Amino acid sequence: MIPPGLILLSCFLCHVAIAGRTCPKPDEVPFSVVVPLKRSYEPGEQIVFSCQPGYVPRGGIRRFTCPLTGLWPINTLKCIPRVCPFAGILENGTVRYTTFEYPNTISFSCHTGFYLKGASSAKCTEEGKWSPDIPVCAPITCPPPPTPRFAKLSDYKPLAGNNSFYGSKAVFECLPHHAMFGSDTVTCTEHGNWTQLPECREVKCPFPSRPDNGFVNYPANPVLYYKDTATFGCHETYSLDGPEEVECSKFGNWSAQPSCKASCKLSVKKATVIYEGERVAIQSKFKNGMLHGQKISFFCKNKEKKCSYTEDAQCIDGTVEIPKCFKVIQVNGHWFTDLTFLSLF
Repeated sequence: MIPPGLILLSCFLCHVAIAGRTCPKPDEVPFSVVVPLKRSYEPGEQIVFSCQPGYVPRGGIRRFTCPLTGLWPINTLKCIPRVCPFAGILENGTVRYTTFEYPNTISFSCHTGFYLKGASSAKCTEEGKWSPDIPVCAPITCPPPPTPRFAKLSDYKPLAGNNSFYGSKAVFECLPHHAMFGSDTVTCTEHGNWTQLPECREVKCPFPSRPDNGFVNYPANPVLYYKDTATFGCHETYSLDGPEEVECSKFGNWSAQPSCKASCKLSVKKATVIYEGERVAIQSKFKNGMLHGQKISFFCKNKEKKCSYTEDAQCIDGTVEIPKCFKVIQVNGHWFTDLTFLSLF
């Protein structure tokens, strides 16, 4: 039989051993807090886990009691981020993001021709909402373009009330006697303004000079302005070098200055030549001479190779140079070209 004193001593020692098994500080759960948080806990004390703002609990028990063993039960609690509503589509724009979870931020940009109406970024809040609100991409517009002095709109079609959308165009034209400097077309830009406006300036030209051996006609006005025209002509046996009609240009001068050039008399009385790709008789085609600028090709003979070739001659203001290789031979009072003469024998 065990003595009563020994039994009491054993119970006391057991109580002391059990009472001395305190629970340690609990293991951390990411993104959570513990209440109360201490270095140690007596058996029977309770702790409560809760997730930090912006996170929600998933699985596991959140309230624990320190057991007599001094060992906390396995904690399977997880705190996961809140998820904000899907914001991956922005009409006429782009959303850039990694995830929609707290505390991530997403950014916004608009396509060309649109601008952000709202913030350029938003953050997923602790409550699982976007802050600030998701923006919208609004179309860029330009007010009606100002009309330059001495100009008028020739083509302009506003699309939104009196305004125009990005990329719209307006076309100007100058009033009579005025020339345009710069592009006649302006465009609504991505900044909501128009490209550089043109300038219309009054332009005058001096009276055109009469060419030697010719004449010029122009309007019988005290002043000649931009786009006025003048026509030129030449006397008999002279031909016009340049356009028949010229125009007063935007720079205050005439588009060209034609002159009259003399015709050419040919020293060769009889020969076959090439003119504009065809063989012609010089004595019939050019009996009155060649006009300035006309070109013909003479036949010449290569004595060493016993073959013929051509060389050009052109009338330049009354002068034409006959190729030196071209020969004319007289036989019994008749004149032959070198090439024609050889073909007779």
